[in-house]
Amino acid sequence: MRVLKSLLATAALATGLAGAAVAEDKTKVGFIYVGPVGDGGWTYEHDQGRKAVEAAFGDKVETVYVESVSESNAEGPITQMALSGADVIFTTSFGFMDATLAVAEKFPNVKFEHATGYKQADNVSVYSARFYEGRAVQGHIAGKMTKSNTIGYIASFPIPEVIRGINSAYIHAKKVNPDVQFKIIWAYTWFDPAKEADAAKALIEQGADVILQHTDSTAPQAAAKEAGNVVTFGQASDMGEYAPFPRVSSIIDDWAPYYVARTQAVMDGTWESVSTWDGIGAGMVGIGEISDAVPADVKAEAEALRDALASGEYHAFTGPLNKQDGTPWLAEGETAADYGDNGLASMGFYVEGIEAEIPSN
Repeated sequence: MRVLKSLLATAALATGLAGAAVAEDKTKVGFIYVGPVGDGGWTYEHDQGRKAVEAAFGDKVETVYVESVSESNAEGPITQMALSGADVIFTTSFGFMDATLAVAEKFPNVKFEHATGYKQADNVSVYSARFYEGRAVQGHIAGKMTKSNTIGYIASFPIPEVIRGINSAYIHAKKVNPDVQFKIIWAYTWFDPAKEADAAKALIEQGADVILQHTDSTAPQAAAKEAGNVVTFGQASDMGEYAPFPRVSSIIDDWAPYYVARTQAVMDGTWESVSTWDGIGAGMVGIGEISDAVPADVKAEAEALRDALASGEYHAFTGPLNKQDGTPWLAEGETAADYGDNGLASMGFYVEGIEAEIPSN
């Protein structure tokens, strides 16, 4: 009997050790979100990417996330995730940049991936999408569809990513409608449905019949629907529940291929710090279905613009373009790409024609 018990105990121990080994072999993938996973926009799409990692690797991975993390207090949640045994952590908002670097320094064996930032380290990569390409398509449609010639823009924070989007949308709206003007409200939030709704309503009261947004909730869509005859565009996600009107198209962020590829790199030991900035051509930026509320000829033009941006035949910032104060930026035929990406990455000015000021903070 003692021999039998000993054999059973040995077998149980072996089984337990095997189970522990399997558990240890799992790659733990963490995500830090600035908004709730149900925001319908930015964070929702990042969480779709997390789910794609689970679908791609099954029981070889464990994914975890923390949602609605304040950008001003992110170091604690990131640290806790590193302490919990995460192998790679994706921090998915610009304001997480310094916190990510600080935690990465303390955990050199953990890989970190920071979305929309520019500071790298040996164990910190950065990645972003060329959202301004999608803004060009939106601007074209907006310029064609406005009847009041007033386009409203709900901006989040005065950082280069947001300023690039405003400029791109304005340039392409102005190309097809010389009388267009932009009115911009800075919400100073990525996700606050009440603030976003108030901003949309204020812009509509100022005469805007097209609303663009660089904030994450569907509240502006709802405000436009209530107002009637106001065109909107989905932000970060399709927001198709408001199609075919007021939402007539959208910018869709597709993070899934990147998250799967970077997780695979961690798993097979080939991960290294890189900087990735992809657009429509690489599939990181998608243009949501253009609804039948858009005239057929405008839809065809927008799709042609999308395709030209995707192929590289056309660049969203192509001269002649001046800065807001009238000083030359790009000469005839020049593109921002001719000078590398640094200028775009640090953009802190409006183009000529925008009658607004960029807030200093």
